[in-house]
Amino acid sequence: MLRVGLTGGYATGKSFVAAELEQLGCRLIYADRLGHETLLPSGEAYGPAIQLFGPGILQSDGMIDRKALGDIVFQNRVLLDRLTDLIHPAVFRLEEKLIGEYAAEDPLGIVVVEAAILIETGRYRDYDRIIVTYCSLETQIARAIKRDHVTREQVLRRLGNQMPIEENRRFAHYLVDTDHTKEDTAASVREIYLDLKQYAERT
Repeated sequence: MLRVGLTGGYATGKSFVAAELEQLGCRLIYADRLGHETLLPSGEAYGPAIQLFGPGILQSDGMIDRKALGDIVFQNRVLLDRLTDLIHPAVFRLEEKLIGEYAAEDPLGIVVVEAAILIETGRYRDYDRIIVTYCSLETQIARAIKRDHVTREQVLRRLGNQMPIEENRRFAHYLVDTDHTKEDTAASVREIYLDLKQYAERT
């Protein structure tokens, strides 16, 4: 099974590209969703996160308030790194389990893992091909404000904790510029998908 990593900065259109690839026939794994699972009461990172950040991150129903947690870590790089160290090993294990299941069902298929910090963690080395989404800074800011109801300052602070887009792009086999219309982006994704299919058939 061809393993493809999909990454890019905050609000650069990863989810749209992932959805297009899924529609075209790829198996999709969303690392962010797996990360959420690890913070559920049954998840591997739930107890360690409470120990690290205290019971103040809990809602009345015992669930971790991810927005409150995000407000804490995106203002403190040390705490962000410590949370990452808790969550990512658990996410990687879940990813590998799913990839194994998909490979057993469809050995000649394509699995795409969408993850925000694929490059930073070194995880990109585990994939046959890497797709990186990017757009202008102002587009990122506008999208994040509209989607997440955050301030410009909050967006810039979060972007400051991420690898610059220029760095991400250096690791890409495919680049997707999402500054254009959704139709244009979808057309670019279709071209990438066809190339991935050909690559999978050759390997």
